[in-house]
Amino acid sequence: MKKSKILTYIIITASVVFWGISFILTKELFLTEEHMSVTMLITLRLAIATAVMFPTLLLTRRLQRIRREDIKWFLLLAFCEPFIYHLCETSGVQLVSGSLASVVIATIPLFVPFGMWVAYRQRIKLPVIVGVVLSLAGVGIMLLGGEGLSGNLKGMLFLGGAVAIAVVYTLLLVKVVARYHPIVVTTWQNLIGLVYFLPLMLAFDSSQLSLLSWSPKMLLLILVLGICCSTLAYAGYNYGVRTLGAAEACIFNNAIPVFSLVAAVLLGQESFNWLKVVGVVVVVSGVVISQLPDKKGKTP
Repeated sequence: MKKSKILTYIIITASVVFWGISFILTKELFLTEEHMSVTMLITLRLAIATAVMFPTLLLTRRLQRIRREDIKWFLLLAFCEPFIYHLCETSGVQLVSGSLASVVIATIPLFVPFGMWVAYRQRIKLPVIVGVVLSLAGVGIMLLGGEGLSGNLKGMLFLGGAVAIAVVYTLLLVKVVARYHPIVVTTWQNLIGLVYFLPLMLAFDSSQLSLLSWSPKMLLLILVLGICCSTLAYAGYNYGVRTLGAAEACIFNNAIPVFSLVAAVLLGQESFNWLKVVGVVVVVSGVVISQLPDKKGKTP
């Protein structure tokens, strides 16, 4: 295996680790900061990410200007992620456990082929259908192991919306990632996303800002979420899509629930539960099966 490909695997694996713990850190903020709202948290994350990366790229002269013909794609990318996606994902994490949220989000690679069918009429293959059934069963097992059969319907609907938006984002990403450096794409996304979120936060939650504790723990959690999860993780994923392709890069998301469950147990948010472990294994197995070659030797 070429060293460049090994490096790509390491980079995208680091992204998955950051995303895995992001669910748990987000849940920790909601548990410890009762006045923290969804729009406040996302706006603070994006503000930190933008404040770090934009000046850095300007000073190093690595910030590429968006071509006029690509402005619409960047506006759409940022509207999908971080705007709509983070609204759905963070709202979902607020209502269900972090580990369950990560399991639902880990099903994104299953639905990318369906998006490809809608957008490009690529055939959906049998392993994908089997994978979807298995992964949905795994989510059900996670509900039995933690939230109960009813779970939180509103939270699950938010997370389902996040999955749908992530599929659209992946289909849009392939249009720009070949022409711009991945970290440049991420930096512009965060800046445009901040422009989307800031008026929303100021209109509905500005009065709540003074009620936050602004403790060292809160600041540290937001810094990690802003720099590691909103910047480095997305840059690594975008790099993986450009280097490996969308389908292969998506497979790495399989490991997100593993890191989320470990982090949740270590932070004391959740207890070790065999049903949760089985649920994670079933979901991951479903996503892996969805990527197996079909009879003609082609992956979906």
